[in-house]
Amino acid sequence: MSAEPTSVITGDANEAPPAVEIRDLVVSYRRRRRNLQVLRGVSLAIQPGEAYGLVGESGCGKTTVAMTLMRYLPPNAVIDDGSVSLEGEDMLGMSPAQLRELRGNRLAMVYQETASSLNPTLRIGEQIAEVYRYHRAMGRAEAADAAREMLTRVQLADPGRVARRYPHEMSGGQKQRVVIAMALATNPHVLVLDEPTTGLDTTVEAEVLELVAGLRSDYGTSVLFISHNLGIVAQMCERVGVLYAGRLVEEGAAQHVLTEPKHPYTLALLRCVPRMGMHKDTMRLDPIPGSLPALGTDVPACVFADRCSITEDRCHTQAPPLVPVASGHTSRCHFVDAVSKIPPRAFPSPADKSDDASEPLLLVEDARKTYSAPGQHVEAVAGVSLEVHRGEILGVVGESGSGKSTLARCVVGLDNSSAGTLSFGGISISPAARRRRHALRRAVQMVFQDPDTSLNPRRSVRRLLLRSVRLLRGERGRTADLRVRQLLADVRLEPRHLEVKPAALSGGLKQRVAIASAFAGEPELVVCDEPVSSLDVSVQAAILNLLSDLHVDRQLSYILISHDLGVVRYLSDRIAVMYLGEIVEVGSAEEMFKPGHHPYTEALVSAIPSLNPTEPGRGRIRLTGTIPSPANPPSGCRFHTRCPRAIGDLCRTEKPPWQHDGDGHTYRCHIPPTELRALQTHDDPPMTS
Repeated sequence: MSAEPTSVITGDANEAPPAVEIRDLVVSYRRRRRNLQVLRGVSLAIQPGEAYGLVGESGCGKTTVAMTLMRYLPPNAVIDDGSVSLEGEDMLGMSPAQLRELRGNRLAMVYQETASSLNPTLRIGEQIAEVYRYHRAMGRAEAADAAREMLTRVQLADPGRVARRYPHEMSGGQKQRVVIAMALATNPHVLVLDEPTTGLDTTVEAEVLELVAGLRSDYGTSVLFISHNLGIVAQMCERVGVLYAGRLVEEGAAQHVLTEPKHPYTLALLRCVPRMGMHKDTMRLDPIPGSLPALGTDVPACVFADRCSITEDRCHTQAPPLVPVASGHTSRCHFVDAVSKIPPRAFPSPADKSDDASEPLLLVEDARKTYSAPGQHVEAVAGVSLEVHRGEILGVVGESGSGKSTLARCVVGLDNSSAGTLSFGGISISPAARRRRHALRRAVQMVFQDPDTSLNPRRSVRRLLLRSVRLLRGERGRTADLRVRQLLADVRLEPRHLEVKPAALSGGLKQRVAIASAFAGEPELVVCDEPVSSLDVSVQAAILNLLSDLHVDRQLSYILISHDLGVVRYLSDRIAVMYLGEIVEVGSAEEMFKPGHHPYTEALVSAIPSLNPTEPGRGRIRLTGTIPSPANPPSGCRFHTRCPRAIGDLCRTEKPPWQHDGDGHTYRCHIPPTELRALQTHDDPPMTS
């Protein structure tokens, strides 16, 4: 195999070696007596104190790179070729004892799933103290003190109390901070972050990223940052590498690669992202056609050729050279100069929507949901009123714990609302789904965040969809089979998918099956609870386009719940913002992102990561503290304990009125629209203390 390092940075002999240097790495997984290649000669270097982002779709090999660096590859993995060094030392030749010493003191990793990183049977303080006891030989008391100090460093309030908690007693953002505390406990030289913020709220995500950036600055830590969120990579990393089918296809300064891509795959990824100002009614997303080569596929030439729009014969026969396009910026493509000229794929113009001004399809009035425990009553939904018109998409946003999913479950009848009324099509409906007429249960369906929990793993796609057709439509035999095939076509699945089980499908394909199941009864209202939060940007774009097409073709109404404000902005007609069980703002998708909105919405919008974080006018508004407990909500305005624009006793003692700013835009705040708009157009955003 010819050596062709792609990003090895060399200098004087006296200079410090790279923190991480990977050369021509080839890794395979052995399955059924075959070695299936997953990394195809990957070379990269991370300099001391540098943050390096690694992006690409699921299955491209990003986590395999991280696991090779950590030497945590599974038993069926084979390192066929290449080298991996940490600060000049060869890692592939190290003994298990040497690796244990290295991982504890110079190399650490933060995983995507905190549930797999924390022991549910041990208190948080014990788990962090264990790191100090094992790697610093501290006594119990000294390790416990060090653990509490580390909890303070990761900005967890009341570290003594946090140390006594178990993992299940903490929120996702708090657990992620604990995992980061454990990883940084011994001041590692290199930190590997594998999708560390996937599934977190926008505000929590921003706080975790700022925490990592601050600690990295304090300790001079080098970072390998793996993420499918391109905006986060642009914000966090100096350099970025784009991985596709096990090969690094582009690399360079993050600001250049993500704003002026020189490889068709990088450009295609960027065109999948719903940017601010984009909306389904005026512009379609451009998902990448086709799919990744199957694991182990022999690709002697360009790995992206089968999905690329500017291929020629040589792309299928000749491996493209590594072309320098600027200082430190390289691309593996035959047509580097043509990439910027690739036009977006042509799509039909978005269909015109029906302007149905009739009474709301769904009307929720003063809905409440209270959970009772010994000595405690938790009001998860606290007097919510909203309406959804026929053919409308209502986005619902807010942090975890704001009541979004509880409200959704009350709408579909999975939870019984404790008070308030619901009506559908002008007819009052029962809070419990089991007491609703069959026609109504069929008319209101739900798509959940994780298809793994909503699809029976033991049934094939055919049986899953047949069951939905039989239950919701009462169809049998050939009629049911025809209906299943139509559903398959509606969600852009192939007939070959009918006989496979969910485990054999990718995340995007499983979500399509879940959508088809929800649409089996031809619903009128579909509640989508975080339907794309864990998907790659390319798969996310395809699912968003699919939801948009079904919405227009069938004049459906959606309630779209998401923590990704870019997704909500793109797909929604109106947006409702929830905080601590209450709706605090409602307005059109366009108006909600302009000054003159609730201070909570202002903070959410300011936390959206941008592909160009240096653009003028951006500044994040930090919310101090965590969302209060719904068991003991603050008096007056529920947001006043965290509000950067709170105005004293008025906010603490009096419930704010609804302010009306025209065109159906309303928000609940003591500050009137004109004054709030003037505050929010000031150059310097408020900073809470």
